[in-house]
Amino acid sequence: MTIDEISDNFSLLDEWEDRYRYIIELGWTLAPLPAAAYVDANKVQGCASQVWLSTTVQPNGTRGPILIFRGDSDAHIVRGLIAILFALYSGKSARDILATDPSAPFERLGLREHLTLQRSNGLKSMVARIRAEAETALRQPIDPAVTALERRHRFRVIQGGSVR
Repeated sequence: MTIDEISDNFSLLDEWEDRYRYIIELGWTLAPLPAAAYVDANKVQGCASQVWLSTTVQPNGTRGPILIFRGDSDAHIVRGLIAILFALYSGKSARDILATDPSAPFERLGLREHLTLQRSNGLKSMVARIRAEAETALRQPIDPAVTALERRHRFRVIQGGSVR
């Protein structure tokens, strides 16, 4: 589903209670995250709920490597917010991800004024993580056989950091 389709569906719903239900339904559309992806390296920091984000980087098109995201949360609304972020970012090139400002789509959906401060901060943390993944993908050569988790491990070892 695209961000425009989500926005169109939002416009059909007058009450915010219905929109919250729709956000929860969007979360149900997320592909299941493999059990191996529930690791600290995939956990998004700065979210009140538990959020995991797994990234696969595919060799590039003309705008650089393509990032595919998978994710999950222990909170239904947050799962829906993840689905909205994936509609905006997943399957896009790293350069397009970095060039995309989520403010306009979130304003169009009315999310800014209808999310709690904790959820807004969590959403910002998820966007920051997605942008960081895009920046990393642009800096590192791509080996399609290497998973996102392995790339983070290699990067930390090369940089002398500890692997958790």
